[in-house]
Amino acid sequence: MKKRTILGRLNNWFIFAMMTIVVIAIVISSTLVINYLKREEIKRVDILVNAIKFQQDAVTPSLEVQELLLNIYSSNTTIPVIILDKNDQVIEFKNLPKEIGSEAKDVIALAKSMAKKYPVIEIKVAGGNDQFVYYDNSKVLNYLQYSPYLLGLFVLSYFLFSFWFLRTVKKTDEGYLWAGLAKETAHQIGTPLSSMIGWMEIMKLENPDSDGIIEIEKDIERLRTISERFSKIGSVPELNDMNFNETIQENFDYLRTRISKKINFTLQIPTYDILVPHNKILMSWVIENLVKNAVDAMKGEGTLKMSVFERNKNILVEVKDNGSGMTKYQASNAFKPGYSTKKRGWGLGLSLAKRVVQEYHNGDIRISQTEIGKGSTFRILIKK
Repeated sequence: MKKRTILGRLNNWFIFAMMTIVVIAIVISSTLVINYLKREEIKRVDILVNAIKFQQDAVTPSLEVQELLLNIYSSNTTIPVIILDKNDQVIEFKNLPKEIGSEAKDVIALAKSMAKKYPVIEIKVAGGNDQFVYYDNSKVLNYLQYSPYLLGLFVLSYFLFSFWFLRTVKKTDEGYLWAGLAKETAHQIGTPLSSMIGWMEIMKLENPDSDGIIEIEKDIERLRTISERFSKIGSVPELNDMNFNETIQENFDYLRTRISKKINFTLQIPTYDILVPHNKILMSWVIENLVKNAVDAMKGEGTLKMSVFERNKNILVEVKDNGSGMTKYQASNAFKPGYSTKKRGWGLGLSLAKRVVQEYHNGDIRISQTEIGKGSTFRILIKK
């Protein structure tokens, strides 16, 4: 499978950058609107203060002026305002939160907290009893202050959900594609396999004790197993309580005679039976994939050890080699579909092995240890 081109990667980064710009633009535009509303509220407070000053300075204002001043004062229905004298005595207050009430000490305490947000406006009054105007944001503006962050979080969540949804759809489509490909492969293998079985029976009649015929018969049986493996991809496999040691031993015995003689292949399993619900055919496929990858990593020469043991009510299978090992990048991508360090191959072996272990056996498979030049250890965990 071909690697993504530089243009494809840049395209993905461009989309991500555009999404980020959109979110930042929404936050900035919302902040500008809020700042504008703040300035407008401050202007309204200034108009109110000027009206109060005019009322204090006017000796005998006309009825029209009095009505205008009353309208200016009553038009403020949202901005909290408190007026105190120089001795901190409450003169007037309006639009305060309901929890404040009418207690003077509570009103004065709120005024002092307002002074921390906005500068206090002083009104000079004849006689020296100056007045001080305290004010704060309206309730609506206080709510709007958090809107850019909430809106930005919502947009970001939407993009993340969209990314997750599209990725899930893609994975589902890929799953159907691989399942269809596997079943078609099983169907194509079936026809020549049936013919080989027929010819094998004829050869056995002529020379039943031939070593070559016995080995060919084993390979035919192996092809039959491989065909069954492919046919089970995409369907729910049947899990049976079978001796797990027996499954591992059969795979070891078959693979040992078919890998390089320069590889010291050993198996360590418990002496007692381990009954674990598993599908024998699919689990054999997993083991075969891990062993073949290890053989490739050792380039046909080295030490390969397979171990089975129990730990915390789990069954663990380890396949350890002393091959070339992997980098962190290679290890993190080893189970991804299409990824391969080999020049030939589709990079599906470990991906399918992971699917068999995780989805069909409710277990886990991972690279527990790897180091360049010293080899790798793959570990399968199955719940007992």
